[in-house]
Parts: sequence; C-alpha cells; structure tokens
Amino acid sequence: MSKLITCSHVDFGYENHDAVIDLNMEAESGDYLCIVGENGSGKSTLIKGLLGLLKPTGGTLIIAEELKKTGIGYLPQQTMSQRDFPATVYEVVISGCLSKRGNRPFYSAREKSLAVENMEKLGIGNLKRHCYRELSGGQKQRVLIARALCATKQMLILDEPITGLDPSAIQDFYHLIRRLNKEEGVTILMVTHDVVNVSREANKILHLKQKVLFYGTPEEYRTSRAGQLFLGES
Repeated sequence: MSKLITCSHVDFGYENHDAVIDLNMEAESGDYLCIVGENGSGKSTLIKGLLGLLKPTGGTLIIAEELKKTGIGYLPQQTMSQRDFPATVYEVVISGCLSKRGNRPFYSAREKSLAVENMEKLGIGNLKRHCYRELSGGQKQRVLIARALCATKQMLILDEPITGLDPSAIQDFYHLIRRLNKEEGVTILMVTHDVVNVSREANKILHLKQKVLFYGTPEEYRTSRAGQLFLGES
C-alpha cells in the first residue's frame, strides 16, 4: 500500500495554542482509519489540517502527489440549514464536481455521468428528482457520500457521520462504508465517538487527547489502557 498522508511530529493549532501536539501517523491507500477522543481533544483541528485548511505549526506533513491531484472527498458534520437544503438529490450530488468544472458554466457529459454512476452505486438512483430535505437521515448520508465521491474516489474524510441517525441507519451506513473501502478501494478517515462499532470496522485507530494516546490496530486498541478506558465508558 502506498502512503497518502504522513505526519511526523506534527502540531496543529490556532493563535499560539496547539490543539494537536507531536502527531505521528500514516494513512495508506486502502486504510480504514478512525479517529476517536473526547470533545476538545483535537479531532476537528486535525481534520482541518489534513484538508489543508490549517498549516502545521510544527513537524512535517507530507501529502502524496497522487492525493494532491485527485483531492479528498469531505463529509462534514451537518448543520440544520444543510439538512434542510432545498435542492434535488441530483443537484446535491453533482455539486461534488464543482472543482472539476472550474470556470466552465455547465457540467460536462462525463461529470453528469459520474453523478448518476455514484447515485446508482449508493443505491439512491431512484431518488434523483426527490428534494434533499425530504429524505431520511440515512438517505441524506448516502447523497452526501455520493457527492463526495464525485470529488474523488481516492480518499473520504467523514466527520461524525452517524450523528442523528437511528440504529438501523447506522448499521446500514457502516455496511456501505465497508463496501466502499473493501470493494471500491476508497481510503476512509472517520472522526467518530462510536468507538464500539469502529473497533470492529477499522484497520487502524488513532486516539487523540491533544497528543496521541493510541495509534495502531483495533486488536491492540482493545487491550491498551486508552482503549479499555474509552470502550468501558462507551
């Protein structure tokens, strides 16, 4: 597997305050990496840094050239206004191609085809003309993942993606992400509080509390002090 992201003693922060300190981690092609930790532990700051929205205040961050070319698909936490966005499913999905479209006034035939292809892949092709805000929580997540896949198939970063979903939709979501990772080869980085489920799903876990409390496999995490405390609380 090729290394897509390498952090070596990296710090991220704001105005002389580092929220992430001395981070060492790698995301390789095909990884399913889950980032866990308490509120305020630096998870969201790390995501901003990996997306290029924050520059490291220390250490070395290396992004593979192939990832720079293809970009990263990002699924942020959903606000109420975003959940009620008055657009069709197709319009939301194809907006993921905006960076590809550039200054062109219209989407190309290839971009339109990609949007339809990703809707079919996510099982929402029949919802093409439906209004996004009228969908269930699980359907909305599928729409947003299809949108992210229009931006890139290389890597998806998901920020608390199961918030607000019912138990059935959560399991459906994990099944979908597992399929994208295993069958489509999409590298997954997921920020989540759902430690119990991700310890079964991921191949790597990063536990943050400003500094790294744990970085390794789920099997190692379950027997680590950080994992036993956090899984016990969960």
